[in-house]
Formats: sequence, C-alpha cells, structure tokens
Amino acid sequence: MDRITATDSVDTTQEVLSAVGLSKGFGVTPTNNLIIDGLDLTIRRGEFVCVVGPSGTGKTTLLRCLSGLEPITGGDLRFDGAPIIGPPRHLGMVFQDYTRSLMPWKSVLQNVIFPLKDKGISKTEMRERAMESLAAVGLAGHESKAPWQLSGGMQQRVAIARALAYRPHLLLMDEPFASVDAQTRTELEDLVLDLHTRFGTTVLLVTHDVDEAVYLGDRVIVLGGKPSSVREVVPIGLARPRDQVETKTIPEFAESRAHVLKLIMNR
Repeated sequence: MDRITATDSVDTTQEVLSAVGLSKGFGVTPTNNLIIDGLDLTIRRGEFVCVVGPSGTGKTTLLRCLSGLEPITGGDLRFDGAPIIGPPRHLGMVFQDYTRSLMPWKSVLQNVIFPLKDKGISKTEMRERAMESLAAVGLAGHESKAPWQLSGGMQQRVAIARALAYRPHLLLMDEPFASVDAQTRTELEDLVLDLHTRFGTTVLLVTHDVDEAVYLGDRVIVLGGKPSSVREVVPIGLARPRDQVETKTIPEFAESRAHVLKLIMNR
C-alpha cells in the first residue's frame, strides 16, 4: 500500500507549482476588474510556503486559481509541469469553513474516504489510508462519530486527515485555523508542521496572521497592490523543529515578523 511516509531524499529543486504573469479578473472583458495581475510564484517540492497580504488583495482568489477551482484570466499556471485547466488530481485542499466542507450525514471515516472513491483503489486500501490518516491527526477511535459530535478543532483535523489520505503532491490551505479558538489554533499549527516534517508534504497556506506565517513557513509570499501581485518573497531562516514559545522569543522571529508586517502596512 502507498503509505504516508516521509521521503528520505526530497528533491527541493523540483517545481510542484508555478505561476508566470498570472492575472485574474471578474469583469466582462479580460482586463476589466482585475483582482490579480502579473503575479509570479514558484513552489518547490517539500516546501512550506505561506501567503499573506492586506485584506482585498485576492489571497483566497489566488488559492482558488491555483487549485483549478477558478479559471485564470491570463498568464501561465502549471502543476507538476502541466497547465491547470481544472482541479489537478494530485492536489489537496483544506478550506477555512470546516462546517461546510464536511458532510454531516456521513461518519468521520466516511468523510475521509469519500474523495478516494475516484482513485481506482480497493475498498480495503481506502479504509487503510483513512484510518492511518486519522491516526496521524490524533483522531484514532473517533471513526464512527458524526462530524457534529466533534469540537471545531477536531472537525478541522478530519478535514486535514481527508486531504492527507488523498496523498497530495501539494496541499493548499485557505486560512484553515481562522475559525477556531487561540489554543486550538496553536495545536493545529503544530499538527500541520508535524505532518509536513513526517510525511514531506508540500504546503501552501494562506493566512491573515503574520505570526502564523513566519512560524510555519520556509518562505512568506507577501501580496500587495491593486490589482495585486507579489510584493516580496521573504525567506524565513528559523531552524526546525519549531516551538510555539521558544521560536517566537528569538530575535530572528521578531525581525522576520516586523519585516513582513511593514510590507503589508506598506511602510
């Protein structure tokens, strides 16, 4: 079985996702009401990249374009070297609103299994993948429960387990911790960091929280302008593993946080 294990020799030079001159508008003509214009980015295998920017800069719109849920207006957008013309097969996504992304009439296990049904694998393997993913996010023993029987943080863990079971080459996350309390948020941040380290999962995460972006990311992509584009890509040189208390008290964290915040505030 294709188990979720970390790759010993991850080729971090391999491009998983690339965008060149990407533009997205919602007007009648291609250049009317552009939200994003001239945006370039590259995500390499094994990276953890965060995207931040002021409200209204199209962060969620960008993620929907990258996922194939929204067609782009212009530019070149590729996943695993192929143009994105719809949701790619090996791309997973975790949404902010877990209450809408989970099916309340299905059990936790059934929710995780559901997207595996078109992958051409046996029922036995689907169940094994789902059980393994639920164990990885700390939900072993909750398989038969309905999502509404779980706390908000546990429901978001189900959503993460579902994406993980899919074995994505890239995991997109749209403000996945915004709807939970502060303590649960820190727990989920560390959970995703642990999954990233253990399984070598490539992650692109959109967030409004600068501290979160610096704490999680290898790089932080800062969007700005109207229409928006990449204002700066900030490398984060913090050592891994990271700790919610210790990492956030070192000077390098404060410096990176201040730099990203100044970019967002256009100072």
